[in-house]
Amino acid sequence: MTFQNREARIDFDRRSRLGMIEAVWGEHKTSDQIVEILHSFKAQKEGALVTRVDQQKADLVISRIGFTGVEYHARSRCLTFGSPFKANPSFGEVIVLSGGTSDLPVAAEAELALRWHGIKTELLLDVGVAYLHRLLSQLERLKLAKVLIACAGMEGSLPTVLTGLVPQPVIGVPTSVGYGVSFGGNSALSGMLASCSPGLLVVNIDNGYGAAMAALRIIQLG
Repeated sequence: MTFQNREARIDFDRRSRLGMIEAVWGEHKTSDQIVEILHSFKAQKEGALVTRVDQQKADLVISRIGFTGVEYHARSRCLTFGSPFKANPSFGEVIVLSGGTSDLPVAAEAELALRWHGIKTELLLDVGVAYLHRLLSQLERLKLAKVLIACAGMEGSLPTVLTGLVPQPVIGVPTSVGYGVSFGGNSALSGMLASCSPGLLVVNIDNGYGAAMAALRIIQLG
């Protein structure tokens, strides 16, 4: 079922078709547009995830929405409405890593999106390869996960190193963190795409949600 309001067409069949809800990109929508979209989700008794929302816009949405159940998650810059999917222990766990603390918003977006779909998660921050022992000390823990999502800026080497150390699927997320020639994450993206570690999967710059949904697809097929 595609629900049409005045300015948006919501794909409410996505849960039954793909096992995931439709996420709403919030950055370039006004607070009024998000309010109207959330009313559409409520009318269909469907939970909602709205990504890329800053604090000011979130406050406006919550003040204008007219019903309860809308929550703002500052670390991940996301709004949610309703209840997440029921946890499924058979899906195992996804660990989301970040090269540095500056990658937290992207990593937290991925982690929240997975939890919203009933996946057990852990967020492991600041294990970049500038001090390789930080990553190596976590290897035994990482080997227990079904899928790993590695978020990194600068030259973006964390996913490449990780893919050479563990057998699980690794999804690299380049982040727009770094000086000068980092070019807003393009250097990290190019480095991950040119990786010599076989099997590394890569999503677009800052796309924590996309990485989460790639992990979800892998887990559902498994």
